Amino acid sequence: MKQILQNLGSGETILAEVPAPGVGRQGLLIQSSASLISLGTERMLIEFGKSGYLAKARAQPDKVKQVLQKVKTDGFSTTLHAVKSKLDQPLALGYCNAGRVLDVGDGVKAGLKVGDRVISNGGHAEVVTVPINLCAKIPDNVSDEDACFTVLASIGLQGIRLIEPTLGERVVVTGLGLIGLLSVQLLRANGCEVLGLDFDEKKCALAREFGAEAVNLAAGADSVRVAEEFSGGRGVDAVLITASTKSNEPLSQAAQMCRQRGRVVLVGVIGNEYSRADFYEKEISFQVSCSYGPGRYDEAYESNGQDYPFGFVRWTQQRNFEAILQLMSSGQLDPSPLISHRAAFDDALSAYEQVSQPDAMGIILSYPQTACEDAPVSRCIELKVPKKGANPEDPVVGVIGAGNFTGQVLLPAIVATGARLHTIASNGGVTGSHHGRKFGFENSTTDTQALIENPEINTLFITTRHDSHARLVIQALQAGKHVFVEKPLAISHAQLDDVEEVLCTSSTQLMIGFNRRFSPLVADMKRARETVSGPVAMTMLVNAGELPANHWTQDAEVGGGRIVGEGCHFIDLLRYLADAAIVSLHSSTMDSACSDTVLITLEFSDGSVGSIQYLSNGHKDMSKERLELFADGKVLQLDNFRRLTAMGWSSVKSRKLSKQDKGHQAEVLAFIQSIRSGVEAPIPCTQLLEVSRWSLRAAGKLV
Repeated sequence: MKQILQNLGSGETILAEVPAPGVGRQGLLIQSSASLISLGTERMLIEFGKSGYLAKARAQPDKVKQVLQKVKTDGFSTTLHAVKSKLDQPLALGYCNAGRVLDVGDGVKAGLKVGDRVISNGGHAEVVTVPINLCAKIPDNVSDEDACFTVLASIGLQGIRLIEPTLGERVVVTGLGLIGLLSVQLLRANGCEVLGLDFDEKKCALAREFGAEAVNLAAGADSVRVAEEFSGGRGVDAVLITASTKSNEPLSQAAQMCRQRGRVVLVGVIGNEYSRADFYEKEISFQVSCSYGPGRYDEAYESNGQDYPFGFVRWTQQRNFEAILQLMSSGQLDPSPLISHRAAFDDALSAYEQVSQPDAMGIILSYPQTACEDAPVSRCIELKVPKKGANPEDPVVGVIGAGNFTGQVLLPAIVATGARLHTIASNGGVTGSHHGRKFGFENSTTDTQALIENPEINTLFITTRHDSHARLVIQALQAGKHVFVEKPLAISHAQLDDVEEVLCTSSTQLMIGFNRRFSPLVADMKRARETVSGPVAMTMLVNAGELPANHWTQDAEVGGGRIVGEGCHFIDLLRYLADAAIVSLHSSTMDSACSDTVLITLEFSDGSVGSIQYLSNGHKDMSKERLELFADGKVLQLDNFRRLTAMGWSSVKSRKLSKQDKGHQAEVLAFIQSIRSGVEAPIPCTQLLEVSRWSLRAAGKLV
């Protein structure tokens, strides 16, 4: 199928061929019939993409701070690679979609069914998959074109709900773009008197058609004075700012327009400086509206289908969608006058040339229609012709997962091994297809099960979210594949037991991405350790930094928590350097919301000891990881995998690398070479299971 993508690095907008997505468990698979280009958001993204690096930096000062911080800790070369890789990621455009349901997820209990016409925040693509709570059924008397405006109208509606207008109140709408003009109609439907302000006479004329007074500020009118006249000198009851500008004036002017205890709600994007006096003297309230309403950005609501109780949260984003559609059905909201251009989806790129034109308003894309059963739902596409005459004994690689880490780190390492790259799988198909083309895969798919079952593929790399690792590893081993899985192997003892049971009867290799033991500086430490006949003492300090409590890695059911998900790295590293089995572990957790500040003490069978201080409450100026090894009056100190300092050793020298090397490329090469040569896996499976088991215990997960 085809989908519109934007490259934020080059600014190029492309109509790309990608595999159709599968239906999510709590979602719908939708064949698109029409979609609306959002002039504000999409024009901003296109302009950002076309701007140079300096302009991008100016537009995102917070990101610049993060980049500079990463340069301090990881080095310039590593940071530059990460930035370029991030900007190279394609972005799916669009969030105003109308179509017909092709399939319903297993977790959707009631409501929408196959064949229903629905709106959603799906992108510009022939087929989209959207969570159920971001969809709503289109009434029979509402056209697909009109329905496309539902999501944008809901953004305005949420701002209006925050204003809490009452019958007869006087409200100013500043900025008469699509959301502004839709908001004018919604306010009129609420029984409000409306004043629209803009610098475009055509938009002002449309506002007048919708029953508002409207003033073209380009003619030199004073917006504050106009509002004063509109309110009869009393001040307006509320101001809804739907403009997009870097100026601070709309906010200042809004406060001046308002009566005592007036309300100002920001829906658009404006300058963020304001005068306290403007708001203080009249006790004006100011609030920023969040998208379509309650539930937005709440993963439990959006992704997991967990609705809010109707009696307590009357208007969720889905219910806002339904309210907008009902207003369209009753004729109280008519978006059709806002359509300025129409284009067939195959000509979408020409439609995007209209985005910057002054007369552009609502640009509708129409999609080729087929019967639902004949819809274009191919979930695998060919990216390039496979190499002929490939050695059948050579690793033939499939990759499941195409996130940032996979694209920045793992795929370049796999390419460097020279293995045959067969298929890459991703949920939506966009990132998988992008990385597949970039790194030379033969196919891109959204059908993970088909990839696992493909007889040509003998080696799988699994880089998905943590809760899926054990399940995918088991399926891959049972299918006779060699498996490389990013840590952790499992997030519960039950999952680990299941993996161990299958592993015991498998003749293929299993590897976990414990890359740090493959770092060249750790290799130096290992050689030095081997010259010591007795036990050693080790300390590992991890300045992990804070992650929000709602980050997916903090979720015990999805990420397993940071100790299971990342702390396992350092348990493995000390196990590797000790070269002896772990016999006991004690962990102490600081009382915090996330339980991710932990001190771990390890004892090994040869008498060695180790401590891991995994800290989320440190300062980011400090390097992230420091390892020290003490033995026989000598010390090795490893700082952030860039500098090794040797004190008292004759068998190893101090040295500093030009860039950080955590061993990713070396671990992948070792794994691929072990398959080629038929030797044992680089890390014995007994150690993989041992480290995984102790990592669960370190996180307080008892057997």
